Amino acid sequence: MREILGRRRRLLRGDGKSELISAALTFATEWQWPVLPGVTTHPQGHSRCGCPDPDCTVPGAHPFDPGLLAATTDARMVRWWWGNRPAAPIILATGGQAPCAVSLPALPAAHALTALDRMGMRLGPVVASPARWAILVKPYSMEQLGELLYAKDFVPGSLRFHGEGGYLALPPSETGQGPISWQRAPLPGSASPWVPDVEAVVDAVVEALTRTGVSAPEL
Repeated sequence: MREILGRRRRLLRGDGKSELISAALTFATEWQWPVLPGVTTHPQGHSRCGCPDPDCTVPGAHPFDPGLLAATTDARMVRWWWGNRPAAPIILATGGQAPCAVSLPALPAAHALTALDRMGMRLGPVVASPARWAILVKPYSMEQLGELLYAKDFVPGSLRFHGEGGYLALPPSETGQGPISWQRAPLPGSASPWVPDVEAVVDAVVEALTRTGVSAPEL
């Protein structure tokens, strides 16, 4: 039992490529998050994407074949995909029964999270790449997001919203942008991790960036 719990903690921290299929199965079957394999990077250049777009801006961090609509929680499909493509990044299809996300560049995100902690804001899991961090939030509709943004005087242009029909690379994926890890790991357990409302996160992030005076560059 101790060995199993230790292995699960390593999985949640995103340690090692060997954990990809185990991570994908946890997301799909235990947490009911629909996932699918992302594009692997080009063997002749890790920063180059394996998709047909030579100027891909998110190499390895997006779906291609299969497409996003193929995302599933079926264990047999997940085992088949990663059995054939063991190094494929894990892509979460955001929205619906899965969390959505709000992401921003890494440096402003680090300052924002520190400020949110001081404010007593409760956050769920936070996914990090070298360039951007993504705060997981409850599913939201485009109408809900539109009303939220319209009501604000200022929203940093570098904020990105991964909602219905969107996607996000999950740990422990390796992409052309670098490793994907947990900046804030989900707590161990069989239930899907708790995540906050998008309104609370956007309000708190904008306030935190304003308080700290940290600009969020367009990335």
